[in-house]
Amino acid sequence: MAKNPRLQHILVIRLSALGDVAMLVPVLQVLLNTYPDLKITLLTRGFLAPIFHRLSNVEVFPVETKGRHKGFLGLWRLYRELKPKSFTGVADVHNVLRSNVLRLFFKTSGIPFFQIDKGRNEKKSLTRENDKIFKPLKPTHQRYAEVFEKMGYPLDLEQFTFLGKQGIPEKVFSVLGEKKQNQWVGIAPFAAHAGKMYPLDMMVEVIDTLNSRNDYQILLFGGGEQEITKLAAIAKTRNKVFSVAGELTLAEELALISNLDVMVAMDSGNAHLAANYGVPVVTIWGVTHPYSGFYPFGQPENHSLLPDREQFPLLPTSVYGNKVPKGYENVMETILPEQVLGKISEVLAG
Repeated sequence: MAKNPRLQHILVIRLSALGDVAMLVPVLQVLLNTYPDLKITLLTRGFLAPIFHRLSNVEVFPVETKGRHKGFLGLWRLYRELKPKSFTGVADVHNVLRSNVLRLFFKTSGIPFFQIDKGRNEKKSLTRENDKIFKPLKPTHQRYAEVFEKMGYPLDLEQFTFLGKQGIPEKVFSVLGEKKQNQWVGIAPFAAHAGKMYPLDMMVEVIDTLNSRNDYQILLFGGGEQEITKLAAIAKTRNKVFSVAGELTLAEELALISNLDVMVAMDSGNAHLAANYGVPVVTIWGVTHPYSGFYPFGQPENHSLLPDREQFPLLPTSVYGNKVPKGYENVMETILPEQVLGKISEVLAG
């Protein structure tokens, strides 16, 4: 049982982004399995709710940061909407300006408010150009868990059980046709920042080689109009390649991801979504690095492919991939398509 029985209905704040929100799944699952009397309300973007459908006692409260909850007055409105839910504690695992404004509002109600230590100074030490301290930092999943520990709910994240396969929605077969005996290789070639995106022409080389073999069906994942257009063009001329970008709802996409044999992704949200289902994930890293604490949960370290640090000693230069020093624009070109293919084969064989 919890050390602090007063905290029975917890508001958890993580407004964005996709990958960071997905990383909450192992933590919340262990929390609720360890303390089944808890109820969780998660404040995040409404379209992300399907990520948590497999967790009991989790209700998503959709935040509209570009609509009714925009700005200071919008956050006051949000607080007024949340207050009647009678939270006995707030776990802020985002710790940004918006959540700090909410902290001030909740303080007036006397509701205990606990915040994540994001390790900003450690991350600066890891990514700075001079006097870099190159060592692994605390995983983000553990930073999330520590917020609940402060509330009186210590967690053992090794107790997480992967979500497992879901039924394949009928809509998937309208895109792929019937499932064949081939292994399903998911590829999510895009990322929020160019600094952590494998060159698309090199990824197409990987896709072409996989397409030439009889063992695989290749499923392309992405979002946004430009990504959808590019992925559709790649799939159109290749008989074993299918783009599901823009074709499925998030819930349908998650069900499909849970049935993959392997997911190939950047340091991005799709890697974390697949990891939650226990799908083997091959991650390709650019100016970011697994040491920053954003490695997919439960994945072996040797599932990752990293640029050559001897050639680019300033790596990592960024936690998010948005800081690319001059001369570091092409760091991912040191990861050859043959290496990606070899890692895919290795993971599938394992």
